[in-house]
Amino acid sequence: MHIKKGDKVVVITGKDKGKKGTVERAFPKNSRVIVSGVHIVKVHERARKANAKGTIVEKAMPIHVSNVKLADAKPAKAAKKSANK
Repeated sequence: MHIKKGDKVVVITGKDKGKKGTVERAFPKNSRVIVSGVHIVKVHERARKANAKGTIVEKAMPIHVSNVKLADAKPAKAAKKSANK
């Protein structure tokens, strides 16, 4: 897998196309990553204690690694091309 934890990535497909974020967690066996601020889903959590109420929490869900690319890769290539001229 070419994406690792801490990499800055851009989403290239899906409802969050164009969003940038950093990889919070990677799942190499499933080829999925969790990107901060991307693919946020509202999850209903039940009450854990007797007098507590259930809540709705926004949570970042994993997306497939083929739907993201490194954000730093493109400017580096452009800088190399302009330097060689």
